[in-house]
Amino acid sequence: MSTQSEFDYVIVGGGTAGLVLASRLTEDPSVTVLVLEAGEPNITQPEIMVPGQFGMTFGNPKFDWAFTTVKQKFSNDREVIWSRGKGLGGSSALNFYAWIKPPAADIDAIEKLGNPGWNWAEYMTYTKKSETFHPPTELQPDALPQTWDASLRGTDGPIHTTIPFHYHVVDDLFQGTMKNMGVQRVEDPYGGNITGMWLGNSNLDPKDWTRSYATTGYYLPAQDRPNLTVLTESTVARILFKEKDGEKPLTASGVEYLRDGDKSTVNAKREVMLCAGAIKSPQILELSGKSASAENSIGRPGILSTIGVETKIELPGVGENVQEHSFFGISYELAGSPPTLDSLHDPAYAAEAKKLYQQGLGPQRAGVTSFSFLPLSFISPAEAPALIDALASNLEKQIQAGSVPQSLKEQWELQMGVLKDDCLPDVELAAFPGHLTLCPGKTYCTVMPVLTHPFSRGTIHATSSDPTANPAIDPHYFENDFDLEVLVQAVKYTRKLAQTEPFKSGVVREVDPGVECVTDEQIREYIKNVHGTTWHTVGSCSMLPRSKNGVVDPELKVYGTTNLRVVDLSVVPLHIAAHTQATVYVIAEKAADIIRGRQ
Repeated sequence: MSTQSEFDYVIVGGGTAGLVLASRLTEDPSVTVLVLEAGEPNITQPEIMVPGQFGMTFGNPKFDWAFTTVKQKFSNDREVIWSRGKGLGGSSALNFYAWIKPPAADIDAIEKLGNPGWNWAEYMTYTKKSETFHPPTELQPDALPQTWDASLRGTDGPIHTTIPFHYHVVDDLFQGTMKNMGVQRVEDPYGGNITGMWLGNSNLDPKDWTRSYATTGYYLPAQDRPNLTVLTESTVARILFKEKDGEKPLTASGVEYLRDGDKSTVNAKREVMLCAGAIKSPQILELSGKSASAENSIGRPGILSTIGVETKIELPGVGENVQEHSFFGISYELAGSPPTLDSLHDPAYAAEAKKLYQQGLGPQRAGVTSFSFLPLSFISPAEAPALIDALASNLEKQIQAGSVPQSLKEQWELQMGVLKDDCLPDVELAAFPGHLTLCPGKTYCTVMPVLTHPFSRGTIHATSSDPTANPAIDPHYFENDFDLEVLVQAVKYTRKLAQTEPFKSGVVREVDPGVECVTDEQIREYIKNVHGTTWHTVGSCSMLPRSKNGVVDPELKVYGTTNLRVVDLSVVPLHIAAHTQATVYVIAEKAADIIRGRQ
């Protein structure tokens, strides 16, 4: 363990963004960097590295924070588990490898909200910097041909992406049926247009078919640099500041953290970067300060006063504007029980799969491959106009009542523009080759509808001054009923797959929710009872103008400070129609250039 007490840069969180920053900043041998990570190292363990072990780390406290929301009023008072990665690599060590990028319009919307330079052109620059794309090899079956545009892909970045092993029966059924339902195939969904159907890539390294993530791509190549120090099992309690000088902005002086039962401090000569994720970053801001009483804390005064903390920087946007994708499964038993991930529950099949994997072959190389992103007007042409009109009327009433801040009004206007654009997606459908729970003896296909642009807004706030206590997570699921209604329409559309070939002949029956779930009200109840997080939370430290409840500026610097930045998914102010890991790498790569003065 290093006894050094001062570094140029102190990074709070050794997750996806934190390791990117550590790697890029230490490319300059003249600067020193410390990374503080609350979890264990968890470096390249089998539970993380082998692709086919989807979800094995979930619920395991060694790998997963396993946060829980407060009771959700509009989801029958359910408390929903929010798994998040704990340990080096963060959630990039926990996810399902889906390497997906958003529509260009979603990224350009971030710039429209008051963030110059955060646009699609910049996104493309940094996403290509982060990845190395591997086209299919001769060892990968060509049952489902893929197309791609090499100009849209990175060629020498730290994260390896490729076309994973397919469970071809599921992909054939889904893709073929979507085609017969009039859905257009996207030639390459990595250039800003994702509307239609396509086969996705995974962040897997085809050299040995292991997970390619922040630890393997960014940390391991940099771990022996003498100017990089990483301390795991070190929980940051708060960020410390120099004495306030009148009305001048605060300057972060360092960080207080807990390790092995002891409280320690470390000084930052240049900057402190908060990379603790959308759940922990707002909590740490709310607890941050110079003294034991957490003086100089940052956030919403009403929240801070309830935990006995004095507000020194009033930023009411901290922990607000939280947006999360919701998803659930519609499962079908497959005719003839062709191989899927369910087959791995068979000891003989699993043993053979393990042998094949050791040779770089077999089903353990699997990814989630079949995706379709569709507009509401496409999946529900008869009902969409009335639903959108009703939503517009409801939002206008709230605005007229004066209960909606200007920042949210502008976000809603952009979201309404997406809803009314028949070329932009409102719903994701992903085909998972298996059942989401254990059902031995059969094999399944689960179609997962995902709400991509929620209108509901939630909160994440500290509940006590104890840094080891989890914050209160309240996503306000379905507070805006339109969010739930979109998913109801997605269920009805998905059920049309089972009435269309080849899906019709390829499945035996609908398992979940089942044929007894018929009416809209029954579908609504099913969704409320089973939906969960997609692990894509944004907005809790939004990059917006300060006058519009922003927490950070376009350089990711916390308002009212000179040298404290937030660099993680929490800064995204308006949700995107994509799985989010590729976007976190973009944020961190761009932040590294901002800090180094290359922007």
